[in-house]
Amino acid sequence: MVSIFSLWLPILLSAIGVFAVSSIIHMALNYHQSDWQKLPAEDEIGEPMRKHNLPPGNYIIPHGEGMKAMSDPDFIARMERGPVAFLMVDANGPPRMGKALAQWFLFSLLISVFAAYVTGRALEPGADYMAVFRFTGTVAFGAYALGELQASIWGRRKWSTSFKNMFDGFVYATVTAGMFGWLWPAG
Repeated sequence: MVSIFSLWLPILLSAIGVFAVSSIIHMALNYHQSDWQKLPAEDEIGEPMRKHNLPPGNYIIPHGEGMKAMSDPDFIARMERGPVAFLMVDANGPPRMGKALAQWFLFSLLISVFAAYVTGRALEPGADYMAVFRFTGTVAFGAYALGELQASIWGRRKWSTSFKNMFDGFVYATVTAGMFGWLWPAG
């Protein structure tokens, strides 16, 4: 067993590595550009929404109150008439990335802590690089990638977007696994 405290360096460096790689993926590579589309008649649709000054949050239209709405003829008619939309509203103004980037780094750090915990309980000091790689990579992949499927299942996100995010998660897991394999304590 390896103490989680003795793994502080691979925890920190893997989070830094994931942060750097994710920056490259999202700033230099273009494969996420098709994740979002422009609404047709964006201004005409946006103007009535501006009048209501929607606070940031997640919305659905039409909205039904609980499971009882699923059998309400009025709700069913509104669903059939459409549009059916899942709407995420952010604060007005230019993108503010500082808070999100800090949260992303902390999230990556948390995943590395969990990968360290699981791998440290399973393997001894001096474990083979590939054994460390497999354990930490599996934990990190589960954390970075598998939850993406829910967004397509329940949130109606395009499957292609979830699969691209899962590919990113695979890359992040590989970075995490490589750092742990490289910096695993000697026996």
